[in-house]
Amino acid sequence: MLALSRKKNEALIINNNIEVTVLEIKGEQVKLGISAPKDVPVYRKEVYAQIQDANADAVNMDGLEALRELLN
Repeated sequence: MLALSRKKNEALIINNNIEVTVLEIKGEQVKLGISAPKDVPVYRKEVYAQIQDANADAVNMDGLEALRELLN
């Protein structure tokens, strides 16, 4: 993991096309602005984990059985 220090209104660039800017700092909370191409999904980590779990549930064996029944 790369750890960087940034102040308010300072930014960093990822992969030449994603910019992350520190917008505001209040106590222990930091507000970030993210500029990325529309084809690059950006999620909060907890939302990403929920999406991954939902996808895994959708592909479980019960789901495959239901799909087989639909196709037969």
